[in-house]
Amino acid sequence: MFCIVLNKKGIRSGLLFFISLLLVGVALVKSWDAPEKAVMTPVYHGSDADKKIALTFNVVWGEEFIPQILNILNENAVQATFFMGGQWVDDFPELIGEIVQGGHDLGNHGYSHLHQERISKAANIEEIKKTETSIFNATGIKTKLFAPPYGEKGDVILKAAEEAGYTTIYWSIDTIDWQRPDPSVIVDRVLTKAHNGAIVLMHPTAPTVHALPNIVRELKKQDYQLVKVSSLLEALNKENDQAEEN
Repeated sequence: MFCIVLNKKGIRSGLLFFISLLLVGVALVKSWDAPEKAVMTPVYHGSDADKKIALTFNVVWGEEFIPQILNILNENAVQATFFMGGQWVDDFPELIGEIVQGGHDLGNHGYSHLHQERISKAANIEEIKKTETSIFNATGIKTKLFAPPYGEKGDVILKAAEEAGYTTIYWSIDTIDWQRPDPSVIVDRVLTKAHNGAIVLMHPTAPTVHALPNIVRELKKQDYQLVKVSSLLEALNKENDQAEEN
């Protein structure tokens, strides 16, 4: 009798061991098949429901043109968004002070203007956070918007930005003003592509300074409201929330 009981216990123990292995296997399969968390979608434009356009400036050079750009914006009661490199902020803290006084958005453009697709996620986060610190030390403002250098779009950049707590911003109208074309070319590139919710990419160059008054004047003639990127995002988020409720 004793031997029979022992065999039953052995069988029971074997079954329990087999079931445990099976459960572990199922859990591993599920973990292998589980998709990675979706990365937050980057923003290329705002809502198409309102006649609003955001003018943006990526700044890692061209500091000699910043005062002129700010004067033009101020004279026309326009607020824009400035995405700044951390090294530039460290070198020209007085200019970022003038940008803040104008009530403009402050954005993060990485610290060293690297090709961030070519570096690790950890290095990407370091570029963003180092710039965040530079801007905060100069202004007391913590940035939340990130425009990747060179407009690069690799997953490593998007994941790093999200983990760092940023919304990634691109554009829907590129002036390509860094090539320094005639100001009329820059004006034409904006006006022919103007649309509701547009984000316009510019840089501090001499042709941009000459083109900016015409861009502002003509967009206003077309009844566009020139706003900061943060304002576009507020309207876009409200629109998305309403869509989810419906």
